[in-house]
Parts: sequence; structure tokens; C-alpha cells
Amino acid sequence: MIENIRLAFQGIWSHMMISILTMLGIIIGIASIIAIVSTIKGTSEQIKEDLIGAGSNTVNIYLYDGDNQYDTDYGSSSSATPILSDDVKESVRDLDHVENATFFYSSSSANIYNNNNSLQGGSVYGIDVNYLNTCGYVVQSGRGFITNDYKDYSKVALIDDNAAQNLFPSENPVGKTVEINEEPYTVVGVIRQDENYQPTISDINEYYQYMENMVGSVMIPDTCWPISFKFDMPQNAVIKADSTDNMSTAGNAAADAMNEAIPVSSNGSKSSMSYKADDIMKQVRNMQKLSESTNNQLIWIASISLLVGGIGVMNIMLVSVTERTKEIGLKKAIGARKKTILGQFLTEASVLTSIGGIIGVMTGIGLSKVVGKVTGSPTAISIPSIVIAVLFSTVIGVVFGLLPSVKAANLNPIDALRSE
Repeated sequence: MIENIRLAFQGIWSHMMISILTMLGIIIGIASIIAIVSTIKGTSEQIKEDLIGAGSNTVNIYLYDGDNQYDTDYGSSSSATPILSDDVKESVRDLDHVENATFFYSSSSANIYNNNNSLQGGSVYGIDVNYLNTCGYVVQSGRGFITNDYKDYSKVALIDDNAAQNLFPSENPVGKTVEINEEPYTVVGVIRQDENYQPTISDINEYYQYMENMVGSVMIPDTCWPISFKFDMPQNAVIKADSTDNMSTAGNAAADAMNEAIPVSSNGSKSSMSYKADDIMKQVRNMQKLSESTNNQLIWIASISLLVGGIGVMNIMLVSVTERTKEIGLKKAIGARKKTILGQFLTEASVLTSIGGIIGVMTGIGLSKVVGKVTGSPTAISIPSIVIAVLFSTVIGVVFGLLPSVKAANLNPIDALRSE
């Protein structure tokens, strides 16, 4: 085998121009496929980041009344409000693929004031100890909530950047008072959400549209929620999955666990309310499929050049066998067997196409980088596709080199030595 490889390189070097022409089709085909696959992978990753944020892996789980999201401010007249017990919450945190889970109250109709400044359209959240970490919030100034804030029902609040600008323009809000439904709360910290937990914003118009929808949020300990709001308001949840691919599985499992807390109606009928997970990964997959279906067509087109390259390998190898008839006859005259000649030419064809595959991979990677910079398209290198491409190019050498190799192995040594 090693001797065949040595002879293959010797044969390639001796017929350099023919070898280059033989590899050209393989190089073009492999380079095209690698460039397209890199674009597909890059686009798929970009779609994930645009829709769910880079690395957040969080899934929102909301209570629904029929097909509509439950209105926490007005409630429902058809069913009793579900109350999530500590056992239910713990069962959600113990689920497979769930790294963390947080449960919160929310209201978007609260009256939020600081003197003459109001937060019209802003939201209030009653959060537990896991909320900031699970949802990717960091404290910019002041402090976060501590254990005693929950135990002592301390009327303290955290506000985000937007709420700080609207309620406390040109002053530090920490230590100041904000009123929530006429109840005073002391602001102990200003928070912001890490950019990895936010959707990617690609241009200035998307930025302005995003910011218009972010009036601001105020957060209070969930133990203080009944002070300013109805006691029996339901909680929603955010879970953090252990990976992006497991978001749908973890979200649906958490929703099923939370639905165990929904009481059956007095007449024994099933409640109209249920918890449902936002299946953002379904949107991601649908968009990825749309992108991949288009690019898969391009891959098939590029594969044609591989087929043409394989036919080129066969033709040029046949020419090579004709040119090397005397060499083959001499080897057979001194005792070379058919399988030795067959192995030599098959190895030569495989080595030739493998080298073409490797050059094609490097060319494809470079081409994808150039195209990405020129067009602004995201690219990502797929290691499995590189390995498959090189192996496939080797297979092409074996398949299309078989006919010339058989022809060489079957040459009559006497006729071969007589040929001119």
C-alpha cells in the first residue's frame, strides 16, 4: 500500500500538467460545495441569534385562556386562577435540559409615578430570586434584591435603563422613591439586560423600533406583589435550557408540569386555561429550512461539477494508461500481477482526487470568506462537511478510476511492449 502511494505521487509528479487538469473539476466542485455549506451554516446561526439572542437559551411560558394569552390585569370569568405551588416550581427546575427557571407576576396597566413623571405603557414585574440571573440582567448601579427583601416584604424596587430615563431624567434614581398604584417603593438599583439575551438589531431603523417598544420596566420582590396588586394573579415563567437545540423540549416539558396546577372546573370539565411555551425554535427551524432549501438546490448544481470532474478523471486516466502502455508491459514482464497494476492505478486516481479535494476545501473556505466580506453574508466553517468532502473526493477517484485501472491491469504484456 505504501509502495502504491509512493508510485502514485511519482506518477502525478511525472505527469504534472495532466494531473492538474484532472484535479481541476474536483477542486471547483468541492470549493463550490464548501462555500455554499459555509454560507448555509452561517445563515442558520445568524437566524438563531436574530430571533433568540446569542447564547440566552431562554423560553417564555405564559398562561393562555383558550387561544389568547391570559390578561393578568383583567383576569378570566370562566375559570379559577391557577396558583403555582412550590412543589410545581421545583418540579420544573428538576426537569431534564432545564438549567434554571424563574416565576414572575406582571402587569402592564399599573400607575407608575415619580412626582410628575410617569411611566405610561411601562410594565411592573414581581420577581423571585432567580429572575435576574435567568433572564440575563446585570446591576448597573446600586444593588439587586437580597434575601431579607423577600423575607421582610421590603418595599424596594429595581428599574431598567429606560424606566430610569423616563422617571428620573438627569438624576441618579438609586435611593429615590417610585409609586406603584399609590404605594411607595424605594429604588435600590438600576439594571440592564445583557446584550446576549436580546435579539440582534441589524440597522438603525430596527434599533429605533425596538426602543419605542421598550418604555421601561420596574421590578419588585414577588412577596410584595399583593401590596400593590391582586393576590390571586397568576404567575408566568421563564426557563433556561441547557442548549439552544433543547429549548423546545425543555419549554414544552415545563409548560406540561405547570399545567398540573390548573384546577378542574366545579362541574368536572377541563379548564379553558393552560400554560404554553413560546416555541421560538419552531420559527428558527422554519426560517432555516427556507434558507437551506434554496441553498440545497445550489449544492446539487455544484455537485454536477463533481460528476463532470469524476468523468474527467476517468478520461484522463484512460489517456494516461494509453501513454504508459510500455511502462505497464515492462512491469508485467518482470512479474507484476494484475492486482498490483490495478492497485497502483486505483491508488493514483484516489490520491489525485484526494489532493484535489483538499485544495478544493481550502479554496472553498477562502471563497466563503471573500463572499462573506463582499456581500455581508454570515459564514461558518462546518468541520463535518470538510471531512465528508475529502472522503467523497477519494471515493470519486476510486469509482471513476476503476475502469482505467482495470484496462491497465488487463493489458497483454507482449502487446504492451510492442506498442509505440
